[in-house]
Amino acid sequence: MNYELNKSFIKSHLNDDVNKLALSKFPEGVDKQLVIRQIQARQLLKKKLPSWSENDSLLFPKRLSLEQCSSELTARYKSFLTTNQHESSRIDINANSCELVDKRKILVDLTGGMGVDTVFLSDSFNHTFYVEMQEELCEIAKHNFNVLKKNIEVVNDNAEHFLTICPEVDCIYLDPARRDEYGRKMVSLHDCSPDVAELQDLLLMKAKTVMIKLSPMLDIDIIRKELKNIKEIHIVAVRNECKEVLVVLSQQITESTSQRDISDIYTPRLITTDIHEDWNFSFCDDEEQNAQWTLADSIGRYLYEPSVACMKAGCFKLISQRLNLNKLHRNSHLYTSDELVSYFPGRIFEVIDTIPFDKKTKKAISLICQRSTVNGQQTLSTNGSQPKVSVAVRNFPLSAEELKKQLGVKDGNDFYIFGTTMKGDKKVVIIGVR
Repeated sequence: MNYELNKSFIKSHLNDDVNKLALSKFPEGVDKQLVIRQIQARQLLKKKLPSWSENDSLLFPKRLSLEQCSSELTARYKSFLTTNQHESSRIDINANSCELVDKRKILVDLTGGMGVDTVFLSDSFNHTFYVEMQEELCEIAKHNFNVLKKNIEVVNDNAEHFLTICPEVDCIYLDPARRDEYGRKMVSLHDCSPDVAELQDLLLMKAKTVMIKLSPMLDIDIIRKELKNIKEIHIVAVRNECKEVLVVLSQQITESTSQRDISDIYTPRLITTDIHEDWNFSFCDDEEQNAQWTLADSIGRYLYEPSVACMKAGCFKLISQRLNLNKLHRNSHLYTSDELVSYFPGRIFEVIDTIPFDKKTKKAISLICQRSTVNGQQTLSTNGSQPKVSVAVRNFPLSAEELKKQLGVKDGNDFYIFGTTMKGDKKVVIIGVR
């Protein structure tokens, strides 16, 4: 294979339509299947992995691996979490055996895949092992690690077997497959491959810290029920879209006996974050359970909508108490205040008006949105035509689509409308701008 010829072809056709390109005639010596795959991969990864897609020396595997890999933002976040690992021992692998050869910090990625997380995590360690059962992915990973000048050792093995021969290390990372062969979503950790719930005792025997990447669709209560020694649960969002749940398990060494205690000793801390918006909100369950909210008698100048990460974590009362915000209703997870809380973990709206939800609502909203005053300046929406709004509901008898249809508004971001319930079960519609 003429590597430089293929590389040159990929570079010159990087922005082409791959479907049309596949039908065209290729120069002699160009591997058609390879270059089509590489061009398509770079187009798919342009936003997800910009530094990789722009590196013309990297190779990419089949589409499934591209879809399953972490983004650059989330991979960097995981790397940040591992910066405080303790010193340990370096591993050498010879003839399917492991030996301790030097005192250094060690990471094992048991589910290597495309190697994105491995690369970013490796920056926090002196030595890293990438373990992957698919031989093709191993070969691509070797090439890419060399291009990126990363000290990562590639092992073609399955996670379960490697774990049995691996000595103690500082950190083990896993990103188990989260769908079965029929494409159904997982509802339990036992459905994942490898089965981290089944392996957790062995994982905690082998590593001081175990980090597990899980589907954002998996219920937090299931995670807490099926895993032990949970130190932290990170709910990671990007632009208010939940991307992944990271669970950090921690091993405890009893100083007096030098023996491990892998009983349930930790009260998990939940850390919610939006990497793009650059905020985080962390708490323990007992803080949320013991928190006292304050209910609003009326809507203040500002309306606050918690991020999807906070909603998933089940943080409702504590937001009211910690940030001194009034909650609209015990079941309406919206908050209000007259003074701006700029560090709120979610979206903030300046309220234009609040009106009762009744037969007159449609006409009132149209008039309010046509000409409204925001920050002392008169704002005309859509040149006097039908207003364009984003509609959402929280604890409301209609769905967002039903409310939008009833109000007769078009999709857009000129205004934001929330249908919700306030104290006393009063149904209202709140109009605001970001």
